Amino acid sequence: MHPAHPHRITPAAATWCGLAATATALGTGHLVAALIEPRASPFLAVGNAAIDRTPEPVKHFAITTFGQADKLALLTGMALVLTALAATAGLLSRRTPLPGTALITAAGLLGTAAVLTRPDTGTAGILAPLTATLAGIAAFRALHRTAPTTTTPPPPPTHDPHDTLEEPLDPALLPGTTHPDRRRFLATSAAITATAGLTATTGALLSGGRDTETARRTIARTLPPASTPTPGTDFADAGTPTFITPNDDFYRVDTALSIPRIDLTDWRLRVHGMVDRELDLDFTALRRFPQTTRTITMTCVSNEIGGPYTSTAEFTGVPIRDVLLAAGIRPGAEQVFSTSTDGFTAGTPVDVLLEPDRGALLAYGMNGEPLPAAHGFPVRMVTPGLYGYVSATKWLTDLELTTFDQQAYWIRRGWGRLAPIKIQSRIDTPGGFGRIPAGRTTIAGTAWAQPIGIERVEVRADGGPWHTARLSTEVNPNTWRMWRCELDLPPGGHTIECRATDHNGTTQTPRRAPVLPDGATGWHSVFCTAR
Repeated sequence: MHPAHPHRITPAAATWCGLAATATALGTGHLVAALIEPRASPFLAVGNAAIDRTPEPVKHFAITTFGQADKLALLTGMALVLTALAATAGLLSRRTPLPGTALITAAGLLGTAAVLTRPDTGTAGILAPLTATLAGIAAFRALHRTAPTTTTPPPPPTHDPHDTLEEPLDPALLPGTTHPDRRRFLATSAAITATAGLTATTGALLSGGRDTETARRTIARTLPPASTPTPGTDFADAGTPTFITPNDDFYRVDTALSIPRIDLTDWRLRVHGMVDRELDLDFTALRRFPQTTRTITMTCVSNEIGGPYTSTAEFTGVPIRDVLLAAGIRPGAEQVFSTSTDGFTAGTPVDVLLEPDRGALLAYGMNGEPLPAAHGFPVRMVTPGLYGYVSATKWLTDLELTTFDQQAYWIRRGWGRLAPIKIQSRIDTPGGFGRIPAGRTTIAGTAWAQPIGIERVEVRADGGPWHTARLSTEVNPNTWRMWRCELDLPPGGHTIECRATDHNGTTQTPRRAPVLPDGATGWHSVFCTAR
């Protein structure tokens, strides 16, 4: 007699069990979250938790390396790690489903913890990761039961010379023999794969449907049309950006892993804290304040020297100053602590927002259109002259008048509290290591110094004398100005530098400083070859 030998599912089937079960869990969680709270989707909740807990140097590296694709890079990295873990869970479960079940349960607990620690998800949000965990376990065990198996080869038989009877070997125990019905496994796999795809797709459609076009069209009818560009405000023909940045090209840097989709009828703005009277405004009440349109250049503090994170748009909204005065500000209030629907916070100095000429807005329009979802629909803050991390909260839902003792998102992570935008200039053409014609050559670029404005830009080659550039028409001190300059460059390599001076007579410093803690400084330079 031969002892029974253990069965193991094949490596390919084991891997598939882990992958398909994980996909089912994610799809189910995404669907349940779409019905309850989209940001409770386990994959997104863990990603957002990772963003919040990532060390500052790593965040800066991601923004510097991947730019506006940093969130896509994070999601891709998470997907790769999750795929590896799912495959590992399957392979560890070739003999028994217990290891895979344990790993799926651990992942579910991680997703639940991520949801519970997010400021933008309620307690009901834990239904998404919990349901996802149960669906993943059920899918894994169903696949495991029907997966094709192999047997462990039996040990060589010991021959007993006195044993004259040979017991025939059971063919089912031969190495490589498959046992469960393969068609049943394929049918189970097809059903589970279809379920994973259907739940994920339905969840995505439901999550994306909250930003209704009907509400956007309602806002659009009350917005002034985008103005015709003033002649001479840019040198786009020489290689600079256009003066007004199209909405699709406007830079985006924020902490939201997924773009919040807000129903306009549910949106409210609370103004409270150190005020004489609290305000609770829906969109209709906000629109009762006087509407204005202002052209403003916004700049991100993550912008390296010569970087792309600056853009200009016509923003339409109501002055923040008017709303704050309507609430009445009590003595001692130092900052407006703003909160986004996704839990992001920023602290803006009260005295800046109260400046009559500053022009800070609660904006709901952008270049003649309602705010795009990616830029804060339905309402965001726009404050000229301050970097966005202290002044430009998107998807705005709360304004609290308080002191600086209450620290906002980036301040807790070591960034500066006040964050005035620094004088900067950038060479747009030629690009770094570019080739240009020898002789008379056009150098063109962009400069900004909100809210003071640019007075002069100078350019030089190879450390030689400075040449004053021609400036584009100034629209207002809160916007960038383009510049161009003609230089005589002989054949060979050349290093070109630029520097700007604002209307107060302050010239851009040559001292190089990183973006942390309150914005980069230094002259931008490019190396090019004239031929």
